[in-house]
Amino acid sequence: MPLALDDRQRAMLLEMGVRVWLPDPTAAEVPAAPVQVRPMPLPADTPAAKPLARPTQPQPSPVPLAKPATQASPSPSLPQAPSVNHDPLAYAQLDWEALQTRAATCQACTLCTGRKNSSLLPPTNPGQADWMVVGDPPDEDEDRAGSPFVEQTGLLLDNMLKAVGVRRTGLGAQGAYLSNVVKCRPPLGRLPQAAELVQCAAYLQREIALVQPKVILAMGRFAVQTLLADYPEHTAMPLGKQRGTVYRYAGVPVVVTYHPTVLLRASADKAKAWADLCLAVQVVGGTARALQSRA
Repeated sequence: MPLALDDRQRAMLLEMGVRVWLPDPTAAEVPAAPVQVRPMPLPADTPAAKPLARPTQPQPSPVPLAKPATQASPSPSLPQAPSVNHDPLAYAQLDWEALQTRAATCQACTLCTGRKNSSLLPPTNPGQADWMVVGDPPDEDEDRAGSPFVEQTGLLLDNMLKAVGVRRTGLGAQGAYLSNVVKCRPPLGRLPQAAELVQCAAYLQREIALVQPKVILAMGRFAVQTLLADYPEHTAMPLGKQRGTVYRYAGVPVVVTYHPTVLLRASADKAKAWADLCLAVQVVGGTARALQSRA
């Protein structure tokens, strides 16, 4: 496009030493030739540039195939129980001394690894007793003494039995034999497993056969779990709802109540435990009937 300058502007540029060149309007406009750019040659020792590779999506690493499961070897920290015949018939001929000896040396389950002493203690005066009290697994005091229901727990139970005219050293209508549902304290104070409760039931059944009680007082969760085995619809209930009903175990009526350890912490439940003792008195007197098992 030509620059439009008047005469005065051209004169001023001329005075400034600026020559103004104007194209000839009559000359034909020549199109500019295309500019060709030639690549510069690379030096001989320069490696040729490689084309840029297109980015690719990261590929997941292959997942190793799982090896077929193999049977794990027994843990060395848990001793394996030897095969022991715990059929109740194998205990049918055992007297108190033989039964105590077998319990003290029993290795039928891993409960033996946690005991100092078996809590199976023959009665001071062997013979028939109308009452049998079965408690939960031995605690530290019972394990150390080799006897069920000791220290404060035992003192409270003795007072409860005394209130209904019964004592642990008596016989017949005034006698009560005390036992634990299992005879060994669980290792590290853990809870007993169902298989261990079943394994130890042979001792309990032989004790019942020797004592011939008229009522069994089941004190505590695990004692109830074993003694109500023939009532699956009741075993899932909380202990508070299992109370007030008379059950049967090995043909003997069973009354459920709280363990003395619980009563030491919750004095409000002592009135309920007294009601359970009164129900047991009715059972012994023949005025309360037990449910038939519905296993």
